[in-house]
Amino acid sequence: MNFQQLRSFREAQRRGFNLTEVAQALHTSQPGVSRQIRELEDELGLELFVRSGKRLLGLTEPGRHVLPIVERLLREAENLRRAGEDFARAGQGTLRIAATHSQARYALPPAVRDFRASHPEVLLHFKQGSPQQVAQLLLEGEADLGIATEALALHPELLTLPCYRWTHTVLVPPGHALAREAAEGQVLTLERLARFPIVTYESGYTGRSHIDAAFHAAGLAFDVSLVAMDADVIKTYVELGLGVGIVAAIAYDEERDTQLRAIDARHLFADNLTRLAVRRDAYLRDYVYDFITTFAPPLTRAEVESARAQTAAQTE
Repeated sequence: MNFQQLRSFREAQRRGFNLTEVAQALHTSQPGVSRQIRELEDELGLELFVRSGKRLLGLTEPGRHVLPIVERLLREAENLRRAGEDFARAGQGTLRIAATHSQARYALPPAVRDFRASHPEVLLHFKQGSPQQVAQLLLEGEADLGIATEALALHPELLTLPCYRWTHTVLVPPGHALAREAAEGQVLTLERLARFPIVTYESGYTGRSHIDAAFHAAGLAFDVSLVAMDADVIKTYVELGLGVGIVAAIAYDEERDTQLRAIDARHLFADNLTRLAVRRDAYLRDYVYDFITTFAPPLTRAEVESARAQTAAQTE
């Protein structure tokens, strides 16, 4: 039994049993993948896949039981490699960060700047996606850190740590009725906001659930005219007059967004919590802890290790 056999088995399940895609992912040939899988089955004395001729259709019952064991072995092999690199290549390596657009665009740049200054030999590799995709990248070992507002806490395999709280703001073009009212000192209400078409985030992104919950609790219907995954797109369409924008407050920059006016909305919608996540069983290299502290100073290495130890004790 070898790791290439285990990787072939795992990737077959991940790639929907498409051996061509498995071969591409593992940088080998399709016959080579088939051979590795057959050799693993022969050694285990089990049929791991349901087949139709040469095609794989799914996992057998034994295959479903073997899969988590294989995944655990491959994760531990990766942990061993990283532990070795910590000693052999201290301060060098790659840090893979998965984040939503809002986090990558607005929250992460100061931390990245400071981290690069102190760790010039660490390559930063960013992967952007929805909160669900961020979580999946962590679960599959394709990212070391995940940063998002929603979804991360839904996965028990992930250790999630609070980073910072933030609020939403309302954006309108200059001269909009809501901008005039705000300039006159009128406090924005949900009832008033609901009279205009809304441009905001897709469901599951950047605190959208708190926006929906606020209108629902007030018994108000609201017209969402356009949804997007990131604030830059939302701001573009608000500038075009297609609706009133609701975005993360951090996404508005008065000097840059000269064609927009921001109206305080913290009293309308519940606060949001950005979380940082790592796999509970992942080995974290020294510079990973350093980046965590750079991004969220209260999350010192001692705090993170304490949280990991507590969760490990709870699962024993």
